[in-house]
Amino acid sequence: MIRYQTCILGAIITLFAIISASCRSAKYLEDDQALVKDIDVVGVSPNLRESASTYISNEIRPNSPLYLSIYNFFNTKNGRYKEEGIKSVGEAPHLLDSAMVDLSANQMERFFKTYGYFDVKVNPQIDIRRKKAWIDFQVDTGARYRISEIDRQFADSRVEEIYRNEVLPFTRVRVGQSYQERRLFDERERMYVAMKNAGYYEYLRQYMRVGVDTIGRNKHAKLLVDVANPDSSQHRIFDINNVYLHIRKPGSPTNGTVSARYSESLNMYFQDETRKYRLRPLARYTFLKKGMHYSLQQEEQSYYRLFETNGFRSVKISYDKVDSTKLDVHYELTPRPAMSNQVEGEFVFSSGMSGFNVANTYSHRNIFGGAELLEIRARYGILFDPRLPGSIGNKIFNNDFQIGASLVFPRILTPFRVRSVGWYGLPKTTISSSLQLFFQDQTYSNRYWLNTLNYSWHQSENILHSYTPIVLEYREGRLNESFKQRMENEGYRLYVETNDRQYFGLGSQYTITYNGNRLNRLENFSFLRGMVDVSGNTLGIFSNLFNFSKDDLGQRTVLGVPYLQYIKGEVDYRWYKHLGGNRQFVWRFNGGVAVPYGNNSELLIFEKSFFAGGMNGIRAWQARTLGPGNYNRSGLTEDLRLNLRNLDQLGEVKLETNAEFRFRILNKFLGARLNGATFLDAGNIWRLRETSENPNPGGVIRADQFFNQIALGTGFGLRFDMNYFTIRLDAGLKVKDPQFTGSDQWVIQHLFKSRAFKANYFETHRPDRYSFIQYNFGVGMPF
Repeated sequence: MIRYQTCILGAIITLFAIISASCRSAKYLEDDQALVKDIDVVGVSPNLRESASTYISNEIRPNSPLYLSIYNFFNTKNGRYKEEGIKSVGEAPHLLDSAMVDLSANQMERFFKTYGYFDVKVNPQIDIRRKKAWIDFQVDTGARYRISEIDRQFADSRVEEIYRNEVLPFTRVRVGQSYQERRLFDERERMYVAMKNAGYYEYLRQYMRVGVDTIGRNKHAKLLVDVANPDSSQHRIFDINNVYLHIRKPGSPTNGTVSARYSESLNMYFQDETRKYRLRPLARYTFLKKGMHYSLQQEEQSYYRLFETNGFRSVKISYDKVDSTKLDVHYELTPRPAMSNQVEGEFVFSSGMSGFNVANTYSHRNIFGGAELLEIRARYGILFDPRLPGSIGNKIFNNDFQIGASLVFPRILTPFRVRSVGWYGLPKTTISSSLQLFFQDQTYSNRYWLNTLNYSWHQSENILHSYTPIVLEYREGRLNESFKQRMENEGYRLYVETNDRQYFGLGSQYTITYNGNRLNRLENFSFLRGMVDVSGNTLGIFSNLFNFSKDDLGQRTVLGVPYLQYIKGEVDYRWYKHLGGNRQFVWRFNGGVAVPYGNNSELLIFEKSFFAGGMNGIRAWQARTLGPGNYNRSGLTEDLRLNLRNLDQLGEVKLETNAEFRFRILNKFLGARLNGATFLDAGNIWRLRETSENPNPGGVIRADQFFNQIALGTGFGLRFDMNYFTIRLDAGLKVKDPQFTGSDQWVIQHLFKSRAFKANYFETHRPDRYSFIQYNFGVGMPF
């Protein structure tokens, strides 16, 4: 506890020193200079205030105390700022500049006028004391103007028909509404898209003009909307003439050695300088076809789908005008390198043990000439336990070796014809196979072979389906004989049956995802993912028809190996609420249940069980160290607690909920944006039923004990937003721990007097140690 207090005290002292140093920055200024300390926009609602503040010049915004202190450290001398030899570090002081203040006020007035406040006045008030400046932008918006009349005029009746059918039903510009310029821009954009999709290739946004008349209208505005024709002509519809698909050789200009050939069946010309691609798989995603009208939507979809194949670093679509109403379309694709190899490594630290993982991934992006992706992966991991006796070789806790391959086709492959245009997303067929060899010293070994066939496709922009009709798996787990005998002698027969077994599985899985494409957006929406995993139905039918043989435990077998029968379902629901700016609230519910039946009705296999804790669940606990229910590991012997670590805390039921508030801390921090989050996590896992050999006392879900079986954790997190990915560091604090009883469950009461509590826990749970705070480091958001 002294160590934690020392760290906290040191952080407070450091922060105070930085703030104090930045506060003294004014002493380095000249007498006619003033450091901007604070800026505020006064007289408007919070939403408008936040938006208007973005128009304040960055040159007069208050400095970051940290960055200003760094700048002062390197660029001051003899009580003054240097005039030469200035180091480009930190952030130079932002000084009061009356020109920038006036410019900011004018920009804010223009902003408020876009919301219909045409009489707005922004008056800056500046208070200067001891070389420090405070700026208040006093805003008098006046009354907001409303739309009293809309006069729409069209030079072309065909254009007017498109407007009436495609734009007017969705317009937000109506008589009686408050004026808002953004809505006019949206209407002009909608008109532009509608015209382009109707074949008007040469239509420009500038053809739609809007005038605003407020003279003598008593806080009302008349809109004059005019859609004009091109000079001395009418808007024309263009049709697609010829279609050319050209694959360029990377790094060299067109050499002319490969001529274009015409495909009668696909009505397009094909030229491949690499001589490695087939036309038909790519032609599926060239949506602009010969004989159809030009369409901006078809053009954009072609871009999206061809990029999604992940085989091309450049996709370019251009047009040649054949005559006044026809276009030739040119698709020009530049491939990415066909083959690549990636080596990854990471250091692992868990529960006092340390180790490393090394992985290698080989990729081939066009193995059959249709932008297919082949990946071959190998991974090796090792974990050391320093508490084991002997040399470094004797301290190996476990070894984990995995090898696998997957082949992804950018289309749906079935024995029968399936219409697979990929309008909302690229459909994929994935065939994969993997083998895992796992060894835990003097405890357990496992061989697991998994083979799958998966189809994924988009029903709409927001709905993604994933169906795996074939999940073929074989697993052989073996316990160390002496360890196995000791577990049986101590009454843990169920763990022996769970882990020391062979099985064969043949099943299928289905997953539906709603709004997965909106997860990185700051807006209001709901997200849902549902999953069903079923195994053994087909084998169960065949076993009844053909009377499969049984083993000594009465289980029916295939090739001498028992087969699995179970059903597992899981749901993940999230509600995202945007609170303005970079603030967001997220609530999540994650629940699931797995039920074994038929051939193994008494026992769910280890790999299909639920686990609790970890960086994406209840973050105050390490992964696989929470639950089930009120289960407390003090009932195990010390050797079993060590050997069964991460193996005994599992369940068939999972219920978790999370609430998280996200916000921006710094817009610029070491080349990234620094975001923060506070969170509250609750939930647990449970065993589904009591058994005669139940190894988890208190682990069965019970309605009368439900609240006592719920774990609570809270905490704070930092997220470094790098645009393409996010690095996350969360610190979770245990509040209520269900492994204890009564008021002792509220472990937060021991946080500031934890030494005795931890010592007592270690005596009864050796070698396990208790930690109030769990740190989680990862890439990506938790949910």
